[in-house]
Amino acid sequence: MSFFTMCMLAAGIGMALGTVGTGIGQGMAVARAVEGVSRNPGASGKILTTMMIGLAMIESLAIYALVVSLIILFANPYKDIAMKLAETVAK
Repeated sequence: MSFFTMCMLAAGIGMALGTVGTGIGQGMAVARAVEGVSRNPGASGKILTTMMIGLAMIESLAIYALVVSLIILFANPYKDIAMKLAETVAK
């Protein structure tokens, strides 16, 4: 497998794992918020505000996973080393 193929796989798997985790976290947060509002409708403002802040924090994890994947794909610091190694192996 070539270096670039491994980079593509690493970026894809990393992004998939990052988004699965954040999706589960967001689903659980919304479920608990809806449950809390149904039990105490008077506290819905505080619950929903806290939920929105929590969802923003959870979503930032997915954004970090995206940034790392983009770095692996487009700004890989090991690209030059891999290209020299490939030239050496090709000779």
